Amino acid sequence: MTPAADRRLLLVHAHPDDESINNGATMARYVAEGAHVTLLTCTLGEEGEILVPELAGLAADQADQLGGYRVVELERAMQALGVTDHRFLGGTGRWRDSGMAGTPANAHPRAFWNADLDEAVAAAVAVLREVRPQVVVGYDEHGGYGHPDHVQAHRVTMAAADAAADPGYRPDLGAAHQVAKLYWTCVPVSVLQQGLDALAAADTGYDGVTDAREIPFAAEDADVSCELDGAAHRDRKAAAMAAHATQLTLDGEFFALSNNLGQEVLTTEYYRLVRGERGPGDGPHGWETDLFAGL
Repeated sequence: MTPAADRRLLLVHAHPDDESINNGATMARYVAEGAHVTLLTCTLGEEGEILVPELAGLAADQADQLGGYRVVELERAMQALGVTDHRFLGGTGRWRDSGMAGTPANAHPRAFWNADLDEAVAAAVAVLREVRPQVVVGYDEHGGYGHPDHVQAHRVTMAAADAAADPGYRPDLGAAHQVAKLYWTCVPVSVLQQGLDALAAADTGYDGVTDAREIPFAAEDADVSCELDGAAHRDRKAAAMAAHATQLTLDGEFFALSNNLGQEVLTTEYYRLVRGERGPGDGPHGWETDLFAGL
């Protein structure tokens, strides 16, 4: 088994806040265990909706300064999680938040959705070969819920994992590196349903989705490979999420984005293994309980 101090985990996310919502407990847990955790974020999230009224002037259609503000939010989130290695793909501001499909932001010359794939992949390969993680976490082919930047992040992550392992690909970017395990972040439909039921029972006035199968990022339980217990790090995850105040609101055990879809703050985080060998599963569902299982 790889010693904790030699473990290296790389997570690829599209915008600031994605990492804290999806993997905050995971990141905090591995930092606490002594692993090296690297976050690679693809854009500054310039097109995000702003939930803080006094900051509304930062919006893309006004001062267009939200991206810079979200850099600071992300720095605060990483401090809360204890993560010291955070990078932006291609450098801070290289690619811009593309907005939702069909919006004018998609046509911006720096929109990540329109990024030259070779350039974006090379930038990711440079990080992979420098950090040399055994485990990489990214998105599925739908980007979770279909956001163009999430889909593009998926494409870049998968292509970069292949290219980084190819000795003939850009030797100027460092020695070839083979990622041992590549996961997609996910949430089992059964877990989402439990959260929706709890939200309804809490009498918070929530009137959104009640059937978890209507949630785009719900994963069939049979597709899940790993359930990672981060309960000991709930406070750190909550603090990291709270740092992204322009994008989400916290209410006890629940949070909501601008779509007002109530979701539970999960301290057990879930993953689907898509490359590499599955390790021993000692969880209640037979799933792995460690992303490094078997390494």
